[in-house]
Amino acid sequence: MNIRFALLAGLALVASPALAQVSLPRKTLQLAETQATLLLQQTPLAAQRAAVPGKPPLVSPRSLAPSGELVVVPARDWTSGFFPGYLWLLGQATGEARWSAAAREYTARLEPEKTNAGTHDMGFKLYCSFGTGYRLTQDAHYRAVLLEAARTLSTRFNPRVGAIRSWDHHRDLWGFPVIIDNMLNLELLFAATRLSGDSSFYKIAVTHANTTLRHHFRPDYSSFHVVDYDSATGRVVKRTTHQGYADASAWARGQGWALYGYTMCYRETHNPAYLAQAEHVAEYILHHPNLPKDLVPYWDFNDPAIPHAPRDASAGAIIASGLLELSTFSKQGAFYRRQASQLLDNLAKSYTARPGTNGGFLLLHSTGHKPAGGEIDVPLIYADYYFMEALLRRQALAAGQPLSVR
Repeated sequence: MNIRFALLAGLALVASPALAQVSLPRKTLQLAETQATLLLQQTPLAAQRAAVPGKPPLVSPRSLAPSGELVVVPARDWTSGFFPGYLWLLGQATGEARWSAAAREYTARLEPEKTNAGTHDMGFKLYCSFGTGYRLTQDAHYRAVLLEAARTLSTRFNPRVGAIRSWDHHRDLWGFPVIIDNMLNLELLFAATRLSGDSSFYKIAVTHANTTLRHHFRPDYSSFHVVDYDSATGRVVKRTTHQGYADASAWARGQGWALYGYTMCYRETHNPAYLAQAEHVAEYILHHPNLPKDLVPYWDFNDPAIPHAPRDASAGAIIASGLLELSTFSKQGAFYRRQASQLLDNLAKSYTARPGTNGGFLLLHSTGHKPAGGEIDVPLIYADYYFMEALLRRQALAAGQPLSVR
């Protein structure tokens, strides 16, 4: 049985028994290939058009501008690793060498970021690209890049705060900001300990996860977006938001990062506190009165404009992928797996683009930064990445196989 057929068969096993829906996963994979082919054609052209002399080269697609133009970003952008990661996942899903070859090309463009100490987004950029590539190829050079990136990320850790600093911008607003998104970058540190035997990376990741566990969550287990600390004392200065509706609201993608992040931390540590936290966050999301029937969340669970608020398919894809891994650890696993599968089917049915449209992106209707008026109801490359990751996770579970996460 070839890899492409195995994926399609695995996806069909968990689809609805209705014959009309059995073919949906096949269509989704074929659409993904069609769209990725278009993105590979259009990205160099868009990068050339938008290039500015003296500025860093544009290397990876991110979204569409209001004009419909493809937005291509430099390697330093936090989203730059998702397109190469997505190409690696397409290679895994189809078994076709052309996707892996393209993934290698786009991954290589990000290597200079391994020493960029001005960002916490090393995991998003380099683990999604080099990390996924290393899992699939065991390329020794990729291992070296990952270790260098982890050393760089470690320089942002403040032992008094017990966390990795997220942003260096907006110093007039925050002293030492830590965002819930940062939980995803810990995967790079856990990997670095496995690859090197150096436990310092693991200890930083665990300390950051524990600090976030103590200070980022409300009694109902929803997460604040930003917690600002005093870097000298470690004291919490304030809890706020940057991309959510309000300081006290539950920004949907942030809840997805929390679910995915603590599930991953449990996988790496087997600390039952992390599993409990992931379960609590999952319960908050899945039982929220403002969660739509199709399970694709509004961009913020507390936007008063609901039901007329924008959706966020990227949050839905992250939640689906997180739930699938959580299902392998939790006593509520069967429920989480059913919810994730339903969410994936709804994304595939109602949130995918027509072939040859949407700039080459797969999913529609994501929301990036609504308070800033940016990336509202647009495609986002990380939505496609986590959607494909979730499809592959669902395939593995349907076949009774462990998830491919290392």
